[in-house]
Amino acid sequence: MDGRTGTHRENDDAIMLTASCVTPWIVTPRPVNSGVRMFCFPYAGGGASVFRSWAESEFLKDVEVCAVQLPGREARIAEAPVDDLPRLTSLLCDALEPWLDRPFVLFGHSVGALVSFELARELRRRGGIEPRHLFVSGCPAPHLRDSERISDLSDNDFLDRLYRFNGTPPDVLHHPELMQLMLPALRADFALRDRYVYREESPLSCSITAFGGMSDQHVSGVDLRAWRRHARERFQFWLFQGDHFFLRSAQEPMLETLCSKLATQGIV
Repeated sequence: MDGRTGTHRENDDAIMLTASCVTPWIVTPRPVNSGVRMFCFPYAGGGASVFRSWAESEFLKDVEVCAVQLPGREARIAEAPVDDLPRLTSLLCDALEPWLDRPFVLFGHSVGALVSFELARELRRRGGIEPRHLFVSGCPAPHLRDSERISDLSDNDFLDRLYRFNGTPPDVLHHPELMQLMLPALRADFALRDRYVYREESPLSCSITAFGGMSDQHVSGVDLRAWRRHARERFQFWLFQGDHFFLRSAQEPMLETLCSKLATQGIV
């Protein structure tokens, strides 16, 4: 049975689509018919294309990279972005439910790490299912709050803040028409972080690995170590050469480390 071709299975009472029924939320650059799925959540303003090259990496040849495409960017640019994290995680749970028929892990960078963490907790609340591993990258632990509200800044100050993050190419920042298209999604993503209210719950059952950049001026080693509080099982954190966007400059060593963690746990 293969949902990618539209095949379905009939029971006495209902028709149940397989896990890979078409959805705008998930982009799979290289479908893998068995094994673990890795749902990847991008940084603020990023889309599924951030993870396109990951599917081509030799380190992830046995992993189905499922890049999450949030509303308001790339193929979903015409949709209104979501700026409320509880609402977003609820929508994600609904969208991902058919895809959870195989072991899965979560990866998120920056605000994407916060989204993946809260998604893991919402999945647990709904039915007890949890990822086999949670990878959080370039993000302080969720119980550490930052008082700066970036999403409320004026356009000029907001763009200046983006420039200092070094994640948006200068030629894009200085392209008014392009930035007008991107600003709603960028502001919505920062609002997810700014309005986030952490609520204490028991640690996740899965292991957590935190990644960071050695030159990241926004997320320190202390911020990353604090994720230990949220893992009932093993926790590790790794630093790579680069700034807040080390996942681009240090992609291969990071993916090698990620794959090694999965292999150590017998996930791949």
